[in-house]
Amino acid sequence: MSHIELDRERCEGHGTCEQIAPNIYQLDDEGLVSILVDQPLPDELVGAAEAGARVCPLAALRVVDGS
Repeated sequence: MSHIELDRERCEGHGTCEQIAPNIYQLDDEGLVSILVDQPLPDELVGAAEAGARVCPLAALRVVDGS
């Protein structure tokens, strides 16, 4: 099963992940990304999670396969 790794210290709140996958990523009250879905990721959300992670300009997000 895949899961999202988040490095909040790298996040600068650009919000590109949220624009691509708003059902998975959201900027919180501090302006930093938070993950909206339970982990491990359901199979049907892996593609969207990967797309959102790919557009992060600071590589603060990564989808990894835990199996």
